[in-house]
Amino acid sequence: MPLPKNELSDPQTSAFHPLTNLRGRRIIESVVQFKMMDLDLQIRVAAFQWLAEQTNIHGEDVLPRSLLQEGFQFKGERIPLLGPQGIFKPRLMELPLSITTTPGGPYDDSFGEGDRLLYRYRGTDPQHRDNVGLRRAMQEKQPLIYFFGLVKSEYLAVWPVYIVGDNPSALTFQVVAEDVNRMVQQPEQFLRTADEDARRQYQTAQVRVRLHQRSFRERVLQAYHTQCSLCHLRHRELLDAAHIIPDPDPMGWPVVRNGLALCKLHHAAFDSYLLTITPDYLVHIREDILKEDDGPVLQHALKGLEHSHILLPHNPKDWPNREALEWRYNKFQTMV
Repeated sequence: MPLPKNELSDPQTSAFHPLTNLRGRRIIESVVQFKMMDLDLQIRVAAFQWLAEQTNIHGEDVLPRSLLQEGFQFKGERIPLLGPQGIFKPRLMELPLSITTTPGGPYDDSFGEGDRLLYRYRGTDPQHRDNVGLRRAMQEKQPLIYFFGLVKSEYLAVWPVYIVGDNPSALTFQVVAEDVNRMVQQPEQFLRTADEDARRQYQTAQVRVRLHQRSFRERVLQAYHTQCSLCHLRHRELLDAAHIIPDPDPMGWPVVRNGLALCKLHHAAFDSYLLTITPDYLVHIREDILKEDDGPVLQHALKGLEHSHILLPHNPKDWPNREALEWRYNKFQTMV
């Protein structure tokens, strides 16, 4: 049966071909090399490529659950990337393809010593088929995808990751991330190697920071209904979550009440202390900026906001912390 045009047919003409491109680069040098892989590994490579394409299309690595559940076509079969349970194996595969941490779910996945992700077993039986599947993925050094739920129905995709440890007494697997660029440079070694080294520790630490930052961003944007709290701009790709007390400060907690949804212009102005927000939720522009005359952007985007009231989340529990705003306002005054 001939393959549909958008599947694994001709790498020169195919609209979707896992051999030819990962974030703009080649993965596997030939169709012959790809066909020598077992079916599970072929699907994994295809899934990595599909995720790379989707993140390019969406402009970010946060993807909707509905898209991930729908998945992609492989040799006439639909391959979803996640399912109702955290450990997921598509019907065509012998071993799991992905692991998922759901926001507000029953499992307390966390990072442990050495920045490894501690991923909880399904249930309490180490011999449950899902746990056995992950154990085999570890033994056979198979790469997987990790989906981290930021907010309801929105997931950050991290790939590839490896299971590198199993602790039945704690009901957890240990997971590390790998640098996807190694697939480009050393495809065969990358796909079958899961050695622990400083590079992987660094890569997993970077993933931890990334999850931390993206989780904060998504929760803040959700609280502000995806619009700038100063100018009400709604274009998601132009919005940031700004810390009121900066992240490096011991009090700079990554919680919604220490955040503001700001467009990139107002985020930069806020971080540069060109403007601030008073504890009464009013915008205050720096005095020298108010005296400047430099065209319509300055006039309307900054000076025009003086003494305006910021947009607040619908839920008062998410309103900016007044003490944090006072801390910021006091620092602003020392810089005027």
